[in-house]
Amino acid sequence: MACGIPSSSQCVKWRFCCKHYWKLLFFSFCLNHLVSGHIRYSIPEEMKKGSLIGNVAQDLGLDLKRLRSGRARIVTGESIQYTELKTDKGILVVNERMDREQLCGDVTPCSFSFEVILENPMELHQITVEITDINDHSPTFKRDAIQFEISETANTAARFPLAGAEDPDVGVNGLREYFLTENENFVLKQNSNADGKKYAEMVLQKPLDRETNPNLSLKLIAVDGGSPQRSGTVNINISVLDANDNAPVFNQSVYKATVMENSPRDTYVTTVNASDADSGSNCFVTYHLSDLNNGITDLFAIDEKTGVITITGLIDYENDKKYELRIEAKDQGGLTDSSKVIIEVTDVNDNAPTISVMSFTSPVSEDSPPGTTIGIINVKDLDAGDNGKVHCRIQQNAPFKIKSNLRNYYTLATDTVLDRETVSEYNITIVATDAGKPPLSTKKIFYLKLSDVNDNAPLFSEGAYNAFIAENNAPGVSILTVRAKDPDENQNARVSYILEDAYIGGSHLSEYVSINSESGGLHAVRSFDYEQIKQLQLVVKAQDGGSPPLSSNVTVKVMIQDQNDNPPQVLYPVQTGGSLVAEMVPRSADVGYLVTKVVAVDVDSGQNAWLSYKLQKATDRALFEVGLQNGEIRTIRGVTDKDAVKQRLTVIVEDNGQPSRSATVIVNVAVADSFPEVLSEFTDYTQDKEYNDNLTFYLVSALAVVSFLFITCLVVIISVKIYRWRQSRVLYHSNLPVIPYYPPRYSDTLGTGTLPHVYNYEVCRTNDSRKSDCKFGTVGSQNVLIMDPSSTATMQRIQSEKNILDEPDSPLEVGYLINHTR
Repeated sequence: MACGIPSSSQCVKWRFCCKHYWKLLFFSFCLNHLVSGHIRYSIPEEMKKGSLIGNVAQDLGLDLKRLRSGRARIVTGESIQYTELKTDKGILVVNERMDREQLCGDVTPCSFSFEVILENPMELHQITVEITDINDHSPTFKRDAIQFEISETANTAARFPLAGAEDPDVGVNGLREYFLTENENFVLKQNSNADGKKYAEMVLQKPLDRETNPNLSLKLIAVDGGSPQRSGTVNINISVLDANDNAPVFNQSVYKATVMENSPRDTYVTTVNASDADSGSNCFVTYHLSDLNNGITDLFAIDEKTGVITITGLIDYENDKKYELRIEAKDQGGLTDSSKVIIEVTDVNDNAPTISVMSFTSPVSEDSPPGTTIGIINVKDLDAGDNGKVHCRIQQNAPFKIKSNLRNYYTLATDTVLDRETVSEYNITIVATDAGKPPLSTKKIFYLKLSDVNDNAPLFSEGAYNAFIAENNAPGVSILTVRAKDPDENQNARVSYILEDAYIGGSHLSEYVSINSESGGLHAVRSFDYEQIKQLQLVVKAQDGGSPPLSSNVTVKVMIQDQNDNPPQVLYPVQTGGSLVAEMVPRSADVGYLVTKVVAVDVDSGQNAWLSYKLQKATDRALFEVGLQNGEIRTIRGVTDKDAVKQRLTVIVEDNGQPSRSATVIVNVAVADSFPEVLSEFTDYTQDKEYNDNLTFYLVSALAVVSFLFITCLVVIISVKIYRWRQSRVLYHSNLPVIPYYPPRYSDTLGTGTLPHVYNYEVCRTNDSRKSDCKFGTVGSQNVLIMDPSSTATMQRIQSEKNILDEPDSPLEVGYLINHTR
């Protein structure tokens, strides 16, 4: 039988459930949806294991899938689990034999309760099982025989209490009445205690005659009201004594006393007193406990002579709150009287609360909203009154709260927003304290760990980074390292560094710098030229490994520092290859006459671009001077007729760098008043031409030698190639691993750059382009000197750049070969 609030049909069957339907509905609403139903079943005791109690799924209106997914389980506070929940069928069955007398004793109705807990979402259902009694016990007497010694002078209507029978069954199955075998002297009188327990007394209706019948044997039969009826029998043996005509009499019919539970042994309870009007030995009274059932003799004892009642066992309020003793006073003649002693037990706070964990979840996500339930506990105190009232609290200051939802059940929930980066784990101490004096308490520690969510972006150690690098750096040199930290953990704290896409002068940023995705190290991919680019401004993004990832950016400024890598360039006078240019100075020129001005520039900056002019060589040093700062060529004396018409000046232009660089310019000066005079003076140019013809012969000879050496080297290279090819074929046929050789493809361009050296380097990159290992080769140079056939003093330096690009077919390696020639 079951009653459940969710089912209206069950309310029709069970008027008790329907009567309290609205009360329970309101109560369930207050439980914040943790309790969704209350079922009560009634079964007889002694059912076999596996017997059906009820269909829990049907009575609660739950689906079988919900029972399995919610991990439905029974939670009890007892060591023996009498019931078992079959989640695959949704039924409740008997798990252990249930003896009502063993479970409840005389208490009716006999029932026990437990809870069914489901998770995701969490639900709590209370189930009460009432055990009905069956007539499985017969009334029994503790003694095999009852002995009486009664004087023949005993008064008619004298009462003789009989030891009661014990029947563990209750209700109609319990002890119903007593029967005494037929006799002419005694009749049976039945009475009931305040608790409804029956006891019997023999009443003398006809005086005894020792001379006629000194001994009587009777039988006392106790029967119960069960079906079929059960009974128990005890023999009553009566010995008739001679002449004692006064029975003892108690001064009170009922004695009352109070004792504290857990009182030590031999603690005084009370004293009973009975007096006998006889004299001599017939007035000597002894006291006895007449009711020897229910283990009274294990708890209390009475002094036969004084009537003092003391404690001999452990008095526990939680087991029995009141004891009722029947005391018999007996004189030497066998006359007796009886009295009742009622002992009230006073509760003391001797039981600390007990905390049982019903459910606890750990770890909990740090982004759980306030009010998230992380655990359910059950708190009980076996004491009564204020001693059994329990208050729960969290001992330390923690972002959690505890609240009561249902009869001794508490939920532990979050009170505020949690942050793993601030506190990653908690030791939550719950203290349950009763209201006794002194109060008793129990502690339970819960270890709660917070799981991380990606709620923090990486943070750079600086708001912006500035770095300096000298131009003409070696490729792969480290510029600086950026650092970002993420307070999250594990994958959420793994920081990767990425360069934001940008273009510098039409070229992608990755052609200038690269960054190590793990360390944040920023490296130069190429050699920088201050004259082409003076500053790089780039954005580095730090991104964590969370899902979705979080990132932050920082600006990095790379300032390129100038080096003295460019010599001065002469703009005027222009050095021509095939014609002769000369400046004319009249013979009437005075001191300080401005002949011409050497104009030069230096593409470097700062002091590297400060130029100074010096006269290196001159036909007549006493005639001309050059301004140190402005490059002006002036006369330092007057021109005379003795001065040669053709004057040749060599001026050196030098910058202020360390080390300094220089350029040389030749200035031809004609000292004459007219142009024909100049022509006549320069007619010896054919002699210079003859000299140039000789120089051409030498150059052709040198070219032939160089060509022969080139052809020889070419033959050697081809031979080496053929030898390597044959070796590779041998390795191929021998099944040995062959490392493929990828011939480079070259692209030569004529450059006009100002880099001072030749750089030959190779960059090998993996699949992750953000990680690079750089391998640098040796520095080479190539200088070509061309002689002007018209003038032996004219030279021109040709600058060239060769950019050799090697693109292997393998995606795992990319090689760059760059030659820069100054």
